[in-house]
Amino acid sequence: MFELATLLAAEGEEMPSVLAVPLDELIIGLIAFLLVFGTLAKFVLPKIKVTLDERANLIEGGLERAGKAEEEAASVLLEYQKQLAGAREEASAIRTAAQADRAAIVDEARNEARVAAASVTTAAEAAMAAERAQAVSALTRQVGELALDLADKVVGEALANDARVSSTVDAFIADLEKVASK
Repeated sequence: MFELATLLAAEGEEMPSVLAVPLDELIIGLIAFLLVFGTLAKFVLPKIKVTLDERANLIEGGLERAGKAEEEAASVLLEYQKQLAGAREEASAIRTAAQADRAAIVDEARNEARVAAASVTTAAEAAMAAERAQAVSALTRQVGELALDLADKVVGEALANDARVSSTVDAFIADLEKVASK
């Protein structure tokens, strides 16, 4: 390539510059550029500006809404925390009341059990006293009968019909009861 340039230069012909623009093309290009720029500036740029303004307003409105939503969320969170604290206090109060109720129920059940045990004990003691009295009465009668039978055998006669003998046996049994009660 260098050889071609040197050959042409040697022949005396001048080489056209690649950067040189013909004047007529420059004027036509400049007019076309101004027409396109003017058309864009008059018709397209206002629409682009309106669209950019709308987007800016939309973004600013979105940021404002986001800020309001954040404030609202913070207030809702605060209210939720207050309600949660109230619920915890209420649950604690319910637990305390339930424990007090449980203690009262246990005490009442114990008292009822004591009363029931006392009544059962009293009834059992009364039943035992009645059975003891019945046993003493039965034993007294048997001792009397045995004493009469023994006396019949010692004397050799029947003493069962004699009133004097009955009173003697009754006195003997009364003496035995006095000795037994001491």
